[in-house]
Amino acid sequence: MKVHTEELRFSTKGEIDLVDITSEVERVVEESGIGNGQVLVFVPGATGAIITIEHESGLLEDFKRALKELIPKGAGYLHDRIDDNAHSHLRASLLGASECFPVVDGRLVRGTWQQIFFVELDVRPRYRRVVVQVMGE
Repeated sequence: MKVHTEELRFSTKGEIDLVDITSEVERVVEESGIGNGQVLVFVPGATGAIITIEHESGLLEDFKRALKELIPKGAGYLHDRIDDNAHSHLRASLLGASECFPVVDGRLVRGTWQQIFFVELDVRPRYRRVVVQVMGE
C-alpha cells in the first residue's frame, strides 16, 4: 500500500468562514499516483471542521444560519469563562474534523454537487492547515 500526505495551508476570515478546498483535494489525489484507495481530509484543531455541501451561495448562507440557531453564541456555556468560544468548539464537535472519500481510477469520488469545505468556527481569523492523506495502490 502506498501513502501520500500533503498539507493545505490558508488564512480564514473568522467565525463561520467557509473555504472550498475541493480542487486542492482533487489535485493532491491526482498527484499522489494512487489509482484505488481512499483519501482522508482532516483538520488538526478544535475549532475547525470539514464538511461536504453544495457550493451555492443561498445554501451556504442557510448553513451558516442553521449552525448559529442550533448552537448559538453566548448561551451561557461554561467554557466561555476561559475564552468566549465555547460555541466554536461545540459546533466543530458536531460537524467533525474529517471526511473520507473513495479514490477510484486515480480520481476522487464525490457527487456532482458535493464540494469539500473547511469551516472556520473560531471567533477570529486564523492561519489553518488541513491534512490530505491518500492511501491505496
